[in-house]
Amino acid sequence: QLQLVESGGGSVEAGGSLRLSCAASALFTNIYCMGWFRQVPGKEREGVATIKPNRGSTDYDYSVKGRFTISRDNAKNTLYLQMNSLKSEDTALYYCAAHTNRWYGCDMRSAGRFVYWGQGTQVTVSS
Repeated sequence: QLQLVESGGGSVEAGGSLRLSCAASALFTNIYCMGWFRQVPGKEREGVATIKPNRGSTDYDYSVKGRFTISRDNAKNTLYLQMNSLKSEDTALYYCAAHTNRWYGCDMRSAGRFVYWGQGTQVTVSS
């Protein structure tokens, strides 16, 4: 059973930066796709960015493109999300997620295909 543990959330002023981390309990070689999602109370969970750990290919939601960077350290089995130029609308509970099935693809718009989820880490951006 793959376990994911996020860290790095916090409070920051608009324009600031944060880096989220997600430590995985399994080797990245066994994971096909990882992603960062976020959710605000009363709204659906939305995808932020995805990465295929073995290939390094990435994808971003238009709302964060150019500001956020998803990356991974395969030696540490850790996923990152560097968030720059933060805006108040980035305030949310951020989740790390993963799946191991290549037939699912790596699409942040298909959150239901991500089988493994972390507990979430809160990001609050004040304007």
